Amino acid sequence: MLKNRLCSLPLAGLVALVLAGCDGGGSHHESDPAPSPPQASNILFMIMDDVGIDQMAAFGYGGATPPDLPNIGAVANAGLRFHNAWSMPECSPGRASFFVGRYPFRTNIYQAIGPNDLANSQVSPYDVTVPKLLKRAGYENGMFGKFHLAGPENNEAENMTPSVLGWDYFYGWIGGLPGSIDTTAGGIAAESTYSCGFVPGKHAGGTDSGACYQADNSCREITRTALSQDAAGLQCLSSGGIFVPDETCGTPPSNLNFNRENGYYVSPLVIIDGDHLEQVPLSDPRSRQYRTTTEADAAIEWIKSRSGAKPWMATVSFSAAHTPWQQPPGSLVDGPEDFASDGWSCQATATGRQLQNQMTEAMDKEFGRILVETGLASRAPDGSLIYDPNASNTVIVIVGDNGTLGSAVKLPFVGSQAKGTAYQTGVWDPLIVAGPQVVQPGRQVDHMVNAVDLYQFFGEIAGLDVHKEVPRTVDSVALLPYLGNPEQSSLRNINFTMGGVNYQANGGRNAPCVINTTCTQIPTSKGVCEDNQGVYWGPGYTDASVIPNDGAGYKMCADVNRALYNAGRDMVDIMPETSVAVRNDQYKLVRNTTQNFDPSTQGSKTDVVEELYEINQAVPVPLLDTPDRNLLVSNPDANTLAIYDELRATMDRMLASEPSCPGDGNRDGVVNAQDLDNWRKIAQNWGLSSVYDFFVNGMLDGLTNHVDETIVQNNLNTTCPPSYGVY
Repeated sequence: MLKNRLCSLPLAGLVALVLAGCDGGGSHHESDPAPSPPQASNILFMIMDDVGIDQMAAFGYGGATPPDLPNIGAVANAGLRFHNAWSMPECSPGRASFFVGRYPFRTNIYQAIGPNDLANSQVSPYDVTVPKLLKRAGYENGMFGKFHLAGPENNEAENMTPSVLGWDYFYGWIGGLPGSIDTTAGGIAAESTYSCGFVPGKHAGGTDSGACYQADNSCREITRTALSQDAAGLQCLSSGGIFVPDETCGTPPSNLNFNRENGYYVSPLVIIDGDHLEQVPLSDPRSRQYRTTTEADAAIEWIKSRSGAKPWMATVSFSAAHTPWQQPPGSLVDGPEDFASDGWSCQATATGRQLQNQMTEAMDKEFGRILVETGLASRAPDGSLIYDPNASNTVIVIVGDNGTLGSAVKLPFVGSQAKGTAYQTGVWDPLIVAGPQVVQPGRQVDHMVNAVDLYQFFGEIAGLDVHKEVPRTVDSVALLPYLGNPEQSSLRNINFTMGGVNYQANGGRNAPCVINTTCTQIPTSKGVCEDNQGVYWGPGYTDASVIPNDGAGYKMCADVNRALYNAGRDMVDIMPETSVAVRNDQYKLVRNTTQNFDPSTQGSKTDVVEELYEINQAVPVPLLDTPDRNLLVSNPDANTLAIYDELRATMDRMLASEPSCPGDGNRDGVVNAQDLDNWRKIAQNWGLSSVYDFFVNGMLDGLTNHVDETIVQNNLNTTCPPSYGVY
């Protein structure tokens, strides 16, 4: 079986340790798959990136210019729209919630995973992920697109992390984020020449003709004859080539560079099929295609190749509409406003909104193609989608991973309280479920649901009780009853969300990034900061008016404000380092913890601010948690204070529900010989970051060594304090 093949891989001891079941830890759950249940439904799970509910006309929002999403809308009309769904403030904690059913304070995944984040802030190889769970019911599992749950950095599995975490097949990107746009357009110009990574048309200061070279030195000449066509440079880029303006085919110029990433068009692809790993070079045609199309193509091919003998779950984890914002091929967008968009800047906030619309619309079109080409839907003569949920035994789930990026937020939602915060705009996400189980399709469910509930739902579809199957506290609450019972009462008393800081070696942090007038430490690198129209203040920062031109940079946003203050310049706002929220049906408590600069001491201070709001899901203008509506600001009455005290106690109880247990690296509730054996294998074969790197003096060192062995030894035969769920 797959597990046994992987356990024999000669990958520096990787599989001997990290594949759940290979070392005996939890092996009673990882035996050969049971026979498929006769009525098991297939599952098509579609994840949208940075597409909050504010973008969704299907939910009654979308502002004055919502993206046109007819295919998602058709599925919503034939299924259920969960109109009160929360995820986490950023992508990795949101996605981890889907696949392990536990809140960030249990997984230690608080923000988007970056190259410096340790294995302690990645999905653990000992977790019972959704694909591991569904294998117990005989499912095959494929994922296509963005992974961003673990690795490849600081993880013994490196690029094999999807396989280690249970997926049978993976086609996509482990780190998740598209690379920065190549402003040299493949080496043909100086840096910063082409903001969108391709030569624009003549009307936008470029050209309408030239030679398009491929990595194999083949060439074709392209001429744009109408503005309704893509720019010649975009046509070439879409085909995987590099465009040389105003030239005819001949000997390829020496400056062509087929080894540079370019946003959504050139990406370092990883393919895992069973125990076979292929890292596709950037010069390969498979790595040189519009990313959303690549994700759809891979999903279609895998779904169509299923024999029907086993149920399957296909996760189409779209990268769109995450930055960098970049024009999709014209064939994937409609409308006169989309013509000649090659004149737009990909580094300007104003056109960023338009580009996000285009990218979201392109995602919708490719989603529709997946449905049609796999036989789950068809097209009417007018091109509209015909989707009958009873025509196949497949459940479709569509969800957003977190709120929209601030500069793309649609009114009346609030850009300053968007992705990266626990405010409504940052965590309120679209969730659509369709399939033969839905009674009275087209309904809206207004009860609270959470991203973690999808974990239980996938188990329910497979006939599994996750609270019995998984030997850890699971935060999920059932979703399936809402499908079959239009009168189902709420199954949640509270909802919860949390964002924060991932663990890095020796207390490290992502470097500061100033976007407009706000400093954030969410971007995982200089490139990601600049892709979000930010100014990077980390290593390499050289503004001589603030610091000497030595490039030392700053560690924290508080340090940025210290430098600005001492230079006589205006300080910037600082995004909270930790943002937590809990709500009941009517009220929401937000707790923000921020590291601020204190001019009186020239040091930093920790400020904790709590805010209470009344909120709802009204259409088209909901009650939001905006600063002017904070109920704690002025003389709250006794009833308000009672609500505040109750929600505050609930939040504190939740945050205390996962007690620390030093030495229990596999989190099975006891420190025993299995932990020593696990530590030994990692220390001998890897020695670097792992879940067996434990805290010493409040920090992790990113090593798995004898310091960690001592912690296991000192806690041997300890039964961990019990964790508990709060619903």
